[in-house]
Amino acid sequence: MARTSLIFLLLSLLYIACQARSPTAASSRTSNFIKASCSATKYPALCVQSLAALAPSIQQSPRQLAQAALSVSLDRAKSTQEFVTKMKKFKGLKKREYEAIKDCIEELSESVDRLSKSVQELKHMGQAKGQDFLWHVSNVETWVSAALTDENTCVDGFAGRGMDGKMKASIRGHVINVAQVTSNALSLVNQFASKQ
Repeated sequence: MARTSLIFLLLSLLYIACQARSPTAASSRTSNFIKASCSATKYPALCVQSLAALAPSIQQSPRQLAQAALSVSLDRAKSTQEFVTKMKKFKGLKKREYEAIKDCIEELSESVDRLSKSVQELKHMGQAKGQDFLWHVSNVETWVSAALTDENTCVDGFAGRGMDGKMKASIRGHVINVAQVTSNALSLVNQFASKQ
């Protein structure tokens, strides 16, 4: 009787140990997939850092990876737009600063719109094949590229000596981060497209 209980206990422990390894192995494969995919982006460390928390939804799917990267870019663009909008209300702004912030808010609004369209386009393209697939991906690539241009235009508005200071540095830092994750998203969309 004791021997049967011991064998049952050992088998139970072995089963539990095997079950505990499975999610870890899958998680490790997903993590490696994200790292390998991000290695081809312009900002690989930021790419991995921004997508690691989304690994369970990405798994090992290039499409889900591109979708997640676009969602991260959209979320950061929205957050930065809110941040810059708050800066516009700051007292004591010089006219040049106010105009640069106002223009940046407009550029970020366009970026958010284009990234939103990209997220929806990729989400709703279903199992498109051939020319239909290429058309959808082309739309996404065009919108993400335009969003990146919008973000860079915002940063350019803060160039020059008349724009020194903490506000300029803070806004530029936020917008540059959005531009970097958007650049990574575009790279991952291009990788997804090339594998189809």
